[in-house]
Amino acid sequence: MKDQATIARPTESTVLQKLARGEPLLSLGIRNARTAEIVRIAKTAGFDIVWIDLEHSSISIDCAVQISAATADLGLEAWVRVPEREYGVIGRLLDGGVTGIVAPRVETAAEAQLVVDAARFPPRGQRSQIAHLPQVGYRKLPPAELMAAADRATTIHILLESAKGIDNADSIAAIDGVDILHVGMNDLSVDLGHVGELNHPNMIETCKRVIAAAHRHGKLAVTGGASDPALCMQLLDAGAAPIIFAAIDTDVLSVGLNQRAQEWSRRAEEWRKQSTARSHTIEVT
Repeated sequence: MKDQATIARPTESTVLQKLARGEPLLSLGIRNARTAEIVRIAKTAGFDIVWIDLEHSSISIDCAVQISAATADLGLEAWVRVPEREYGVIGRLLDGGVTGIVAPRVETAAEAQLVVDAARFPPRGQRSQIAHLPQVGYRKLPPAELMAAADRATTIHILLESAKGIDNADSIAAIDGVDILHVGMNDLSVDLGHVGELNHPNMIETCKRVIAAAHRHGKLAVTGGASDPALCMQLLDAGAAPIIFAAIDTDVLSVGLNQRAQEWSRRAEEWRKQSTARSHTIEVT
């Protein structure tokens, strides 16, 4: 019988493989959910990636790891946006089975290198060794083989959200160990003075600069924050990798609750009017 752990825990980043082939992938952001049920729902809906947002939520490291474990078991990728570029947080998440680290507001190559140091094993980084890792199914491997396999299963996303970060995109993309340059369009629009104007020509040109910098160094570039499908397609045509940030659980929950409230309020109002009319008819009779 084939080792089940081998089946459930690939030692290559399937995301990078699929993106290299031009396959679109759907991602779900998690800020509200605290159990693995959200991952099972995402799997059934057809999502490929979940990214757990520790920067804009109160989700704990332990909770993020538990969600990530379920994500890996279901064959999805589990990324985490960390709130700080710090060895302890990044190392604990990766040791718990997270397959991608998204580092926010990186502005220099030196800052990007700190992320790589925390997330990559030697010689590319300075991540501390550990005997067993979920990314390789807790198989006992020689240290060098274990570290190499874990590195292959991990993607590092450098989030550029400021003009300074954009200016340093080329030197950041050149770092060995960085996989994806990720433009955070909402915060970038604030920094560039185009608050909320994600379609502004300067915003589009800035995204194209990052895409070009990534491609020069054989890396991927993605753009996040744009909910306008036409803008998303425009950036994909410009060379952005086809990761579609299709939903965030808080947004989906808000939209769903508003829709249900409006539907049932309308039905309840219709019932109230009909009930009043019936009561009036009885009184007249």
